[in-house]
Amino acid sequence: MRVERIPTLRDNYSYLIIDEDSNEAAVVDAPEAEPVVERVLHLAVRVTHVLSTHHHPDHSMANPSLAEHFRCPVYGHHSDAERIPGFTNGLEEGDRISVGGLEAEILFIPAHTRGHIAYVFSDAVFSGDTLFAAGCGRLFEGDPAMMHRALNEKLARLPDATRVFCGHEYTENNLRFARSVEPRNERVREKLAWAEQRRAKAASDWHLATPDEMTIPSTIGEERETNPFMRVDSPEILESVRKAHPNASADPVEILGHVRAMKDRF
Repeated sequence: MRVERIPTLRDNYSYLIIDEDSNEAAVVDAPEAEPVVERVLHLAVRVTHVLSTHHHPDHSMANPSLAEHFRCPVYGHHSDAERIPGFTNGLEEGDRISVGGLEAEILFIPAHTRGHIAYVFSDAVFSGDTLFAAGCGRLFEGDPAMMHRALNEKLARLPDATRVFCGHEYTENNLRFARSVEPRNERVREKLAWAEQRRAKAASDWHLATPDEMTIPSTIGEERETNPFMRVDSPEILESVRKAHPNASADPVEILGHVRAMKDRF
């Protein structure tokens, strides 16, 4: 499986998943059609699916034009049929879809939005705005219990080597926050230095970003080591939370809620 990272908008990632045996491809989370079409033409692949992780416009605005251009269906969670532009095919937890010889299983991971899903291939997960490198999405339509279930009961169970392709280039800021709540975590410090080095090369126009400026993909193993929302059992994170909330319990859902609120103000 080949994954092409396509910079869109100001900091979004759209993706092209390519089965190199059949030359079939799927587009994931496209807010802009032009960069995607250009990449497809350059690679001479055949797009058979448009995949949405959730309905937000910065992940789905280009669906109708891409579906028309490539004459293919648009997939998303069945509950988002009225919210995902160009929606044609509904998916639910456990469903499977094929892109050429590649197969993905659907994980239902609501929290950022109530209809959010992830596409899990053999060695990669497309997590939209639920799981970021060193972070998670804001709780626009869900609550801490839902996010904890998504991150720590579903995504965290994937193999450590699973590559994480998320929706935005937020890694540097996320790691700075992670350092603030777990300053003795050496893996956070190391990865932040790495991310700062890569982002220091960044072009002023995100559309011109090159692979050596990008911090995505991460891996599930890296997230378990560096992501504060997947480390809610860390004594140091509990200590950081209790500085602001002295009566906070050690309940992981409560801790995640406090950490998310801290990140919202960071």
